[in-house]
Formats: sequence, C-alpha cells, structure tokens
Amino acid sequence: MKKNLLLLFVALLSAASAFAATDGQTYEPVNGLNLVNKWIYDRVHTASTYTRDAVCNQRARTAVMNDGVIYVARSEEKAVVVGTDTLSQSVLHRFKVADGTPLPDLDLTLNGKPYTVFLGVASIGRDNFGHIWVAPMTSDKATLIPLYQVNTETGEMTLIDQLSKGDKIERTDYLDVIGDITREEAECNVMTVGNNVSGAGCATCYRWHADQGAEEFEGGFDGDPYIEFTSFYPETKTGFSLAPIVKMTLGMEDEDRYAGELFYIDCFDTAPVLYDVSASIIDSFEEVPTELQPQFTANGMAEFTIDGRNMFTYVIAAYDGNGHGCQANIVELGEGMSLGGMQKYWQIPADSLGKVSDSGLRVHCLNIDVEGEGDDEVATIFTFKAYNGMAVYQMGKNLTPGPVPGLKGDINADGIVNVSDVTALVNKILGEAEYTDAVCDINGDGVVNVSDVTALVNIILG
Repeated sequence: MKKNLLLLFVALLSAASAFAATDGQTYEPVNGLNLVNKWIYDRVHTASTYTRDAVCNQRARTAVMNDGVIYVARSEEKAVVVGTDTLSQSVLHRFKVADGTPLPDLDLTLNGKPYTVFLGVASIGRDNFGHIWVAPMTSDKATLIPLYQVNTETGEMTLIDQLSKGDKIERTDYLDVIGDITREEAECNVMTVGNNVSGAGCATCYRWHADQGAEEFEGGFDGDPYIEFTSFYPETKTGFSLAPIVKMTLGMEDEDRYAGELFYIDCFDTAPVLYDVSASIIDSFEEVPTELQPQFTANGMAEFTIDGRNMFTYVIAAYDGNGHGCQANIVELGEGMSLGGMQKYWQIPADSLGKVSDSGLRVHCLNIDVEGEGDDEVATIFTFKAYNGMAVYQMGKNLTPGPVPGLKGDINADGIVNVSDVTALVNKILGEAEYTDAVCDINGDGVVNVSDVTALVNIILG
C-alpha cells in the first residue's frame, strides 16, 4: 500500500512539475553576456510528460511567443460535431513564457463555427504590433491563401485577406508577416515560398504588400504576387527544396522599418540565404567557417539586437542531425552584419531537444523579444521543434547562471532538480535505489522518509 501511494504521488506530481525542468547546462559568459535556460519541455529532459501531452503531435507544427504567452498551433486536434458530421477543430495550445505553465487551450472558430480546415493552422506568427495570425497549408490547386487574425481571448478568427498566387500556383506551407496586419499603425508585408516536393524544388517566392490604411493587399514584387528566383546558394541549386522558410528583417530606418526589403530563405538542402526584393543574393553561408555551418534538413532563423550587437540565431540540425538534435546556434554577426564574420556564442540546448522524426516538417520556430535598457537589457529566446520539444532562454548582462551539479534536491546528480529526482527519492525510500542519506534528507531532520518527498516537491514547485 505504501509503495502504491508513493508511486501515485509521483504520477500526480509529474504533470504539475514538468515545467520546473531546465536543461541542466551551465552556459559560460561570452563578451560580458550570460545565457540562462528558464525552462524546457521536450523528449530529452521531460520525456515522461512531454510525450503524453497533446502538444507533442506532428500536426502541432509551428509556435510563436507573444506578450508573455506561447501559442502552439495544432491543426485538427479537437473532435466536434457539426450537423451530422464529426470534424476535427484546430486549437492553440498555450503556455506561460515565464515558467512554461500550461494555460487553457484556445479553440479556434471562424464565423462563429469551429474551424476545421485540413492543416488549417500549419503556420502561426505575430506581427510587429502584437497581433497573432494563422494561415493554412495550401495545395498546388489552391489559387488563394487565406490569412487570419486570432482573437486571443475568444479564439475567433477574422479574415485579413485572401492572398492571390496569381497565375503561378504552387503548394505553400509557412508564411512570414512584418508590420501591422490590421494596417492601422503601419504597412504590412507577407511572404511565403512555393513548396514543390518533387525534383529540385520550387523557385517561386510569393509576396504581398499593403500600405498603412489600405483595405486590401496587392502583389509585393512591383505589383506581381510572385517572382521566380534564379540565384541560389550553393550555385548548383535551381530551386528551394522541401518546406522552405522565409523570414523578413526589420529595416534600419523608420521609413523602411516594416518594408521587409531584405529576407532570409532557408530550405531542406541549404543554409539560410539573405535576399532582397529583386531576388538577388545579399549574403550567404559561403564564407562561414566549417564548424559553424548548419547540418541541412532543418529550416529556421531570426535576427535580433542586444547591447548594441547584431545577433543571429539559426537551426544547426534537425532530429536527424549527426550528433545533434533540434538545436540552434546563437551568434554575433560580423562587420556590416555579415554572416561570414559571425562569432559563435552558444548552442541551445547544449545537449538536445530530441531526435525523433516529425514526419519531415522541417520547420523550426525561433522567436526573440528584447526588453529593458542598458545593462538590464534582456533577450528572451524561444525555440520550438515540432514533435521534439520547446524551451525558453534568456540572454543578458545581469543574469544569474543556470543550475549546476550539487543543487539541493538533485538526488540523481544530473545537475537539475525536477520530477526525476522525486522518482529517485521514492525509490530510495522503497529500497529500490541507493543514494546517500545526506543527499536524500531534504528537510534535514536526520531521517529519510515521505516528508522529504514533500520537501522536494516544494523545492520544485518553488
């Protein structure tokens, strides 16, 4: 009976305390800046809970961080009855940025009815004014791409526009938005890349533009909605291969802040390439040292600035990476924001999020928020890889280093205090594991028993 009660206690705790986990790594300061993992939820560090969570699904493909909340877009998650049909409604799984605590799911509706489109929220993001948007995957038969704004209180979706592909019809998966989708405070630009799954891939890039105050979007390449690229890296490429990602960069001046005239494209068989709106290559990984070259198959990148430094984070490997699992590099760009002059700061996670196939989704989401001023400026970095995990890191001058081995409550000595230590302590009490009494006597009363389990739980829950 005692054993059953203890094991039940651990089972109940695991769901509540999974988000107390960190990656257990210590990241050494670089150029006066520190990096700390705030929490992690993945196959490597919290496998027992993550793999049972609805967020661990191959149709939970993309995620975004905004205003203290993480939104994971999950297509076809919730069974609903519409008339005589049982359909699958899309939802947004939500978590607190601060500590990973789960929040209630947001059921998505359109025109007051459950939103049940196939892969209806394949792509989710935020504009530069805090609006959350979603868009479906579209086939090579669909001539329009609907773009929706999401009411983050109710889940109701509002159609922003039906973006026309013109007379070049390709499949599309992942969009990027810069500016204001409502066009109330700024212009807006939207981009995506055609995804032709056969041969060398697709050379088509789509773009739409709307001025501030405009009612509709128009083609963003001198009035045309698409352009055919002829320049690639490596030069032998003739198109963008599987699941290409596009990411527009902020302009340096106020007047072109949201023009999105420069943008990265990353696809299955190459590293990110920086282009301009004429489809010319501005920069690539050609001059990047070999040790900083990403392993191909994963797509994702983001620029940000902290402490006056131009930073860049990019995916270095997918689940099938050689010695890596769903990780990204954080680097400082070289003079003139060049990729070739980059200096590596850290790899996140230092170990891995996981190495399990996501069925070939390729996309890896990276979001960064920078807040504060001077020495108190902090970058919050969110990394998400479908079907493998997610984590939040913070970067800044005045951050306390992360957990190190020897922490109170670190029963199994893995450098982190979480539910696995509770399991270890329970096994010690049941006589099924050997750990020293000094390590296991959490409350310091000279006896190792169930009261130490309670004390350990309190440490984990803070």
